[in-house]
Amino acid sequence: MSEQNAALLTLIGQEVNRILADKGEAPVAISADTVFLDGPLPFDSLDLATLIVALEGVTGKDPFRSGFRQFTKAGELAALYADV
Repeated sequence: MSEQNAALLTLIGQEVNRILADKGEAPVAISADTVFLDGPLPFDSLDLATLIVALEGVTGKDPFRSGFRQFTKAGELAALYADV
């Protein structure tokens, strides 16, 4: 994993845990293999949308500007932001 992807993954983890804290959930460790929906992470589609908005605000990047791009794991999302 590149240094940029690792930094983005750390940022994703921070934002995920901020969202979870707002919901009263315990913090979790985020890895590249962490699945956002339908996995052990207490995350729903609204949380995922909140994460995307937060990441755009922090990074100034929008990898979805030209349309939705498929991702299911934190590492895949980090790669989308790294490619912008």
